[in-house]
Amino acid sequence: MSDYRERMWPSPWIWVASLLLIPASMLVLAPVSLPAGIVTGIVLYAGALGALSLTAPVIEVADGRLRAGRAEIDLAHTGSPVAVADAEATRAELGLRLDARAFLVIRGWIKSLVRIPITDAADPTPYWLVSTRRPDELAAAIDRSRRPDAEPTE
Repeated sequence: MSDYRERMWPSPWIWVASLLLIPASMLVLAPVSLPAGIVTGIVLYAGALGALSLTAPVIEVADGRLRAGRAEIDLAHTGSPVAVADAEATRAELGLRLDARAFLVIRGWIKSLVRIPITDAADPTPYWLVSTRRPDELAAAIDRSRRPDAEPTE
């Protein structure tokens, strides 16, 4: 059983913006065949939706491990996570404060993240930055899993 699980689905505006593939393909193929343009647009839209859905990473904390997309780390090798819920602070973390060695699992349509320091001396990655819509919950789940015997603080 997992302590935390979230799939980073695209925001609704991404689905709506993808609809523009239909009139774009109609416009390109109209001189050849309007029905072909409509069919092509619908196929492109379905393909875009499928690609966005299939590539949406899962963030999960379970059994003392953090899984972000295809990467996984034992929480014994992590420090205390920091929730970054403010869009401006998120922009700074991904811009001026970003270390080029950091591991990133981010999505542009999610405006909050969690910074997880890596304490393993053998790992050159200083920290992970993980997009999440619920940064406080993810940080708390990581802390609980890192210290399962600790008393919860309310």
